[in-house]
Amino acid sequence: MQTDEQAIREVVSTWLRASKAGDNKTVLSLMTDDVVFLVPGHPPMRGKAAFASSQTAMEQFDFNATSEVQEVTVLGDWAYIWTQLSVVMTPKGGGEAVKRSGPTLSIFRKESGRWLLSRDANMLSKVA
Repeated sequence: MQTDEQAIREVVSTWLRASKAGDNKTVLSLMTDDVVFLVPGHPPMRGKAAFASSQTAMEQFDFNATSEVQEVTVLGDWAYIWTQLSVVMTPKGGGEAVKRSGPTLSIFRKESGRWLLSRDANMLSKVA
C-alpha cells in the first residue's frame, strides 16, 4: 500500500513528466479547483482556469525540470512539501534557454482519496 508521502512524491513526478510532455490536461488534474500560485513579481494566480491560460505562452518552449523533494509533512488531509526546483525552458524556434532554480513550498489537500496541489509558492530565480 502506498503511503501518503509516496503518493505526494508521485504527484510531483507526474507533474514534471506531464509538463515536459506538454500534457496540460494531466497537470490540471493534479490541482484543486481553488489552487493558488505565488510567484515573485506577479500577483497571485488563482484557480485552474488562470493556470491553464498561462500555459499558452509555454507552448513556445520545450520544458525540462527536476525537483528534489527536501521534506514532506502530512497532517491529516493536508500536507506540505518543500523542494529545490530547477527549470530549463528552451525556445522551440531556437535561441537561448531560460534557466531558473530555487526553493518551492507547496500545500496539498486530499480530496476523494487523492492528493492535489492546493497552494504553491516558488522562489525561482534566473540562473546565469
